Amino acid sequence: MTRLLAELSGPAAAEALTDKSIIVLPTGAIEHHGPHLPLATDAIVAEASATAAVARAAAQGLDVWQLPTLSITKSDEHSWAPGTLWLTPETMMQTIVDIGRSLLTTRARTLVFLNGHGGNVALLNVANRELRRRFGLRTFFMPAARVPSFDGTDGGPDEHGTGIHAGHGETSMIMHLRPELVDPSKFEATVPAHIGEFRHIGFNGKPVTFGWLSNDFGPTGVLGDPTGANAAHGAQLFEDSVSFVVEALEEISRFDYTA
Repeated sequence: MTRLLAELSGPAAAEALTDKSIIVLPTGAIEHHGPHLPLATDAIVAEASATAAVARAAAQGLDVWQLPTLSITKSDEHSWAPGTLWLTPETMMQTIVDIGRSLLTTRARTLVFLNGHGGNVALLNVANRELRRRFGLRTFFMPAARVPSFDGTDGGPDEHGTGIHAGHGETSMIMHLRPELVDPSKFEATVPAHIGEFRHIGFNGKPVTFGWLSNDFGPTGVLGDPTGANAAHGAQLFEDSVSFVVEALEEISRFDYTA
């Protein structure tokens, strides 16, 4: 049986969904990813991760369903680059609110944002509480892919904690998922190592964040080092990501606000 909710008829959806159902909404982006990756990189990763994880979780007995991927999102950090499509924060939030409200036509009350784009993180975390407060939904947010900034070990380059966009990990994953969309002849590193030297300011969980546009660090819009990226590494990253999502969905199925 399909786990893609949009492939069901309305009556079938009404019958299949219960108050225990988990609805997964993949969120990606259509935005510049350097000269070597497609604009749809984040949407590709989010949808592939959702499809694999939902199928695996359903096979393990979870009542989980997948919505169509929300691909055009908050990508204004790449607004300087041709091909980038982005929503304002206000439009994005209203879109999420409308989707949450629409779920009230069913019995499902759990919505999971499975996100493939870093620019959505802050807004979707705000949306978690907005949908909880306004509609009583159980809402969760998690990454679609767990892609580290590589530190020079395990065959990867040293990205000095700044490998967050079109670098080794993300490029390897697209080489695994959609190799025909990758142009290895245009691999070029942009690693602002001086930012990685700060103790508190930076990316990847450092406590002090800062406003930035992707061309602040160089003209390619890359933050990381795609040189040496390969499909085998991408396959392992993808498998690790899907396994994480399945484990998280199982926990979500058991989560309650009170003991």
